[in-house]
Amino acid sequence: MAVRIYGNRAIKTLPGEATRPTSSRVREALFNIWQGSISGCRWLDICAGSGAMGAEALCRGAAEVVGIEQSGAACRIVTENWQQVAKPEQPFEIIRGDAIQQVKQLSQQVQAGTRLSFDRVYFDPPYAGNLYSPVLAQIANCLSERAEVAVEYSEKLWIPQRPAGLAIVKEKRYGSTQLLFLSRSSR
Repeated sequence: MAVRIYGNRAIKTLPGEATRPTSSRVREALFNIWQGSISGCRWLDICAGSGAMGAEALCRGAAEVVGIEQSGAACRIVTENWQQVAKPEQPFEIIRGDAIQQVKQLSQQVQAGTRLSFDRVYFDPPYAGNLYSPVLAQIANCLSERAEVAVEYSEKLWIPQRPAGLAIVKEKRYGSTQLLFLSRSSR
């Protein structure tokens, strides 16, 4: 499958259905919603897949991109894709491992001051997986004050709930795909 990102750049994807790249329609809609807030942001891509969302963020000027992905093959593809588009002043990192555990570790690092918080988070887990609630329960401690999280889901497989420390900002529907936007709630 060919995926094109900002600037009509082609990126690699894994063969088969091991990952489900975010559709170009949803990707374009998200970046239109977040336009003006990508340049200079710290981006976290949870369940990165091919890395298309992180690559798009890099192309649009994200200061740093961090991805979490469980598949070793996908991590290699993400690294290749991000190397293609990142400028020398745009560091990126792909973390291989379980999303729940890795987000928990990132939260601990942010709280300890050994890692900066994130401004924009894209979370697109396998729709039928059980990652939504456990990951979202950990994410609030990774976020900057102005952060926003976009969660891609199918309402047939997950019903959004308001996680502790987060507030629902809005929801958008794109065919059978939905995006839930969350921000830090005032405590």
